[in-house]
Amino acid sequence: MSRFHHPPPEAFELTRILHALSDPVRLEVVRSLAKHGEQTCAALDGDRPKSTMSHHFRVLRDSGLVETRGEGTSHINRLRRLDVERLFPGLLDAILGPTER
Repeated sequence: MSRFHHPPPEAFELTRILHALSDPVRLEVVRSLAKHGEQTCAALDGDRPKSTMSHHFRVLRDSGLVETRGEGTSHINRLRRLDVERLFPGLLDAILGPTER
């Protein structure tokens, strides 16, 4: 299982976060994580090709929005809501809506 790069919160950039959320597939992934909590890549892929979803997850990780960890043969993803909220208060609520927690 490969190790994933997760930037520390102090390296988060608003432009990277907004770029990551500008794609409908990535926004859908973030909305699902916000609503349902941790999920596997398979649960979030929407029957899209694995290579396409790998790219989307990398963009989400590089922006700081998502953290991925290996668990057996699965990759588990979680939204880094607290880290994002600490640096950019209200951003995710403004984009996702306050009820998607």
